[in-house]
Amino acid sequence: MPLTWGKKVMLKVEGLSAAYGSIRVLHEISLQINDGEIVCLLGANGAGKSTLLKTLSGVLPPSKGKVIFAGQEVTSFPPDRLVRLGLCHVPEGKQLFPSLTVLENLRLGAYCHGSGAAQVRMGKDLEKVFSLFPRLAERKSQKAGTLSGGEQQMLAIGRGLMGRPRLLLLDEPSLGLAPLLIKGIFQTIRDLRDEGITIFLVEQNVRMALEIADRGYVLQTGRVVLEGGTQWLLANDSVQSAYLGTLRT
Repeated sequence: MPLTWGKKVMLKVEGLSAAYGSIRVLHEISLQINDGEIVCLLGANGAGKSTLLKTLSGVLPPSKGKVIFAGQEVTSFPPDRLVRLGLCHVPEGKQLFPSLTVLENLRLGAYCHGSGAAQVRMGKDLEKVFSLFPRLAERKSQKAGTLSGGEQQMLAIGRGLMGRPRLLLLDEPSLGLAPLLIKGIFQTIRDLRDEGITIFLVEQNVRMALEIADRGYVLQTGRVVLEGGTQWLLANDSVQSAYLGTLRT
């Protein structure tokens, strides 16, 4: 794992709270992600993991607290403005446009970047996505709804990459995939980090998430209850019993 000491702060969250109507889901969350890191977010179903990513990407407005991205407070920014700054969200469940082709879905990922000279850059971005996911290149004229589950996940990540992220929020990228495909998705996440993209990862496969991440946070009923390096979290009795099905004796 690359060292993160002394790295520039990419994202800082201070006392962030959020709610759906009268139901408060996040309770004064504070965390930090440094440039070049993979940071994982662990927690049981209903802990608020997806809600946190939605709040960070502007889909859900916070009720309290601050979000600082690349040195700029962006707490109240809408999603399109955050994408232009380089904060892109790949949501749980893929949320593709099933009646559109692979290529059309990918182009929609770049809609914030305008036209003209940006179109030339879009072509290069497409080449990069197709080099990461050759199967998408083979199926670029195929409707997204007819792809396999693994191919749809590749397309969801590829669409996020078309936004040219500095920070990529990934929500459950391995959900519903076969073990061999999961291995490939996690290798892609490593490759993206090696290319300079910072990643905040929500993932049900706790062991694999901790194996590729630099640090992690554990969320419980909307609150951060543990944080630390991945080796420390892997050895933690609470993490082992709750998420890994093991406990040291």
